[in-house]
Amino acid sequence: MWFNHSMKPDLFTHILFDWGDTLMYDDPSQSAPMADWPKVQSVPDADKVLAHLKAAGKTVCLATSANVSDEAQIRAALTRTGLEQFISQVFCFKNTGLPKGEAFYRKVLGSLKVSPAQALMVGDSFEKDVLAANAAGVAAIWFNERTPEQRSSARCLTVHSMSELLAWFSTSAYGQ
Repeated sequence: MWFNHSMKPDLFTHILFDWGDTLMYDDPSQSAPMADWPKVQSVPDADKVLAHLKAAGKTVCLATSANVSDEAQIRAALTRTGLEQFISQVFCFKNTGLPKGEAFYRKVLGSLKVSPAQALMVGDSFEKDVLAANAAGVAAIWFNERTPEQRSSARCLTVHSMSELLAWFSTSAYGQ
């Protein structure tokens, strides 16, 4: 089982999500901002996870390295799938000036005025969403829909679907 006993969902007040291939599917054949794509699609059960977190009083933010879209375009794409209502803040290359890495996460934490221990990053890139977040002191969940591979440590665990992520978030007292 992917559950890591040193990471407890109720410890985190701010949940950061990657955008492409975490909350919404990326289409590498598209070069325009996602808001302008003919079709956009959210990852199955992403809305359920975000609704659960919002009901639990968590602050949900988007932390993406997307560099084609600005915040307004990102929110427009999220609106097309109904996810925008759950996102309190968007952090992207265009409004931080930083690619995803340790400095990016430190800037996000500073903007949110939270300590690394209060934040949790969820994303599909092990390097950018897990290792870089961990380097900034932020725990992370590797959202790996593509393979059965699992990685875990004191600051990382793996889920393979949004339903697994929802089950993990539901293990805390607020999810009962």
